[in-house]
Amino acid sequence: MDADGASATDVAATLAWATSLVPPRSLGATWELLASVAAREVAVARMLEPHLDALSILAEATREGIDVDLEPGGSWGVFAAEGSGMRLEARHHDGVWTLHGSKPWCSLAADLDRALVTAWVDDERRQLFALDLRDPAVRVRTGPWHARGLERVVSAPIDVDGAVAVPVGEPGWYLRRPGFAHGGVGVAACWWGGALPLRDALREAAASDRADQLSRVHLARADTALWVARTVLRETAAVFGAGGSASEGLRATRARTVVAEAVETTLAEAAHALGPLPLVADEAHARRVADLQIYLRQHHGERDAARIGGDIATGAGTW
Repeated sequence: MDADGASATDVAATLAWATSLVPPRSLGATWELLASVAAREVAVARMLEPHLDALSILAEATREGIDVDLEPGGSWGVFAAEGSGMRLEARHHDGVWTLHGSKPWCSLAADLDRALVTAWVDDERRQLFALDLRDPAVRVRTGPWHARGLERVVSAPIDVDGAVAVPVGEPGWYLRRPGFAHGGVGVAACWWGGALPLRDALREAAASDRADQLSRVHLARADTALWVARTVLRETAAVFGAGGSASEGLRATRARTVVAEAVETTLAEAAHALGPLPLVADEAHARRVADLQIYLRQHHGERDAARIGGDIATGAGTW
């Protein structure tokens, strides 16, 4: 099955296809794969990205000599979000770790086999654990989920009552590792690829016999924004692939910001240039726009911009 066959309306088929893939050997190849899949179907890329991210995290742990007592088969997710009124805690007793509490934003938890989950080990520290989502001690909520975009990628809480979990790294390792920055840009590659068909639609409109100068302006704005984003993604992949650096987090945030703004620009230019017709008469176009609008909310917008500015103000991020 390819990305076209893995329909966004068939989660099981999509995950089966994802688990059949051999993970790409390089960061650039991974991002290229994600962008290519998103160009065909945004929701499929949204399901594939965390699975590949989880496999990358486990591989990174192995390279660092971290003993992870599990086989990485099946479909995987990564659940690291926090939410008001919810807390997942990890307890250690007689050599066994168990998880207790609730975790928000657990995408596709009802469909996945396992997930890498962050849990609090004390008042200040979180640690990463591998959790079997089929464990009877894990209850997956069905909502609330009223999304019009990424409708089938249900991202609801899970409740865990003593499920056994396998630690992956020491407390804090998940956030400190270089791969944390890499994974964040992988999501941006999905955004970028998902916007390419909108550029194609703008190009088609600008090439029509009835096109005016304004249609070409809309195309140019989207094209240049996506071209800049592609350049940034390529440079970021090359820098990350060459080895770690102290500024990887800042570089990743910059890259995500550039890509997010490019996709926002493309969505706006497509809306202004094409009008309402494709949003109501072209199912694939309407779904793509709705999917991207939801997916882009993983970008933290002004908060990320403030983080970039704060880092630069303290002397980081020199060119």
